[in-house]
Amino acid sequence: MKGVCVLHKREIFRGRIVDLEIHSVELPNGHRVDLEIVNHPGASAIVPFIDSENVVLISQYRYAAGGLIWEIPAGKLLKGEDPLDCAKRELREEVGYDAQRWRKIHEIFTTPGFCNERIHIFMATDLKPCKQHLDKDEIIRVEVIPLKKAISMILRGEIKDAKSIVGLTTAYIIATGLNK
Repeated sequence: MKGVCVLHKREIFRGRIVDLEIHSVELPNGHRVDLEIVNHPGASAIVPFIDSENVVLISQYRYAAGGLIWEIPAGKLLKGEDPLDCAKRELREEVGYDAQRWRKIHEIFTTPGFCNERIHIFMATDLKPCKQHLDKDEIIRVEVIPLKKAISMILRGEIKDAKSIVGLTTAYIIATGLNK
C-alpha cells in the first residue's frame, strides 16, 4: 500500500494548547478527503510510587470534564522538551516530589482519529518530597492510594481518564510481575 499524499494544509485556529488544521490528503487507498487535525505538542504522565504498594494520585478540577477527576500527574511538553524532563518537572510541580528512579512504561495516542497528541507514561520510584508549584489554573488535591485500590477505582468507573487507566494498569502489571 502506498503512503499518504498531503495535497494541502489550512490553519483554522492557533491556541495556547492545540492548533486546528484542515488537511486535504490522498489516502493510501487512493481516496481524497479533507481531515480535521488537532495538533498537540504531546505530554508526559507519571505513576509515582511512594513504596512498592502505594501510588500518588491527584484529584484535579477539569472544566471540560465537568468537575474533579482522578488522574496520575501529567503535563504538556514544552517546545523541544525531552519527555523524561517534562515528567520530572510535572512530578515536582503538581505533587511536590522528586524521584530518584524513572522507567518509561508506555507511549499512547489519545485520540488518533483526529489528534496527534502522544503521551509518554513513566513510573517514578524512590520519591523525595519537595515544594509543589501549581499553575494558576491547577486545582489539585494530592492523595496516596494503594495501587490495588486504584485498579478497583478503574473497574468501578471512578477513574475515567484514559492516560491514568493505561498508566495505572501497566504499572500494576509490572509491579505484580504479570508481564513475565
